Amino acid sequence: MNANVKAGGGEEWFDVVDAEDRVLRRELRRDVHAHGWWHRAVHVLVFDAAGRVFLQKRSMLKDLSPGLWDSSCSGHVDAGEDYDPAAARELGEEIGIQVEPGRGPVRWFRISACEQTGWEFVWVYHLRHDGPLVLEPREIQYGEWLAPAEVTARVAARPADYCPSFKLIWPLAAERLEAGVER
Repeated sequence: MNANVKAGGGEEWFDVVDAEDRVLRRELRRDVHAHGWWHRAVHVLVFDAAGRVFLQKRSMLKDLSPGLWDSSCSGHVDAGEDYDPAAARELGEEIGIQVEPGRGPVRWFRISACEQTGWEFVWVYHLRHDGPLVLEPREIQYGEWLAPAEVTARVAARPADYCPSFKLIWPLAAERLEAGVER
């Protein structure tokens, strides 16, 4: 978390954006979520050399979607932050991947703010990583490497086990994987 986005009480600040994803103002996280104001988030899908994707089961401590399966890592873009640094920051905070400038996750596709994303404009990133992962227990209960076809089958069989945003993201990612569009 960037120190410059914390209020005196340790609360997070987000940029509220318009329909074109242009920053309008800064507001506290709780107010942004309470009012359904448009804001920004990132999701990173991490793939290993075998083409498997790492999915996380969110910690039961999370205020939104506790215990549900989600992208390899995801998070809000802090006030004053851009998408790319947020993706790199979230990788480090949630799963212990430290990326060097220019070698981080690659923007893959974008989703406009909607109910399934929690009114977040989302950039989805793709990253190839074979090294170890260090899961942050306050964020992640468990993680698993899965073949893309297995993810698709599991989401179809048990959709209630997955975050709403992931259920929107995964079919788009799977389509790109099938077409060989990884970047």
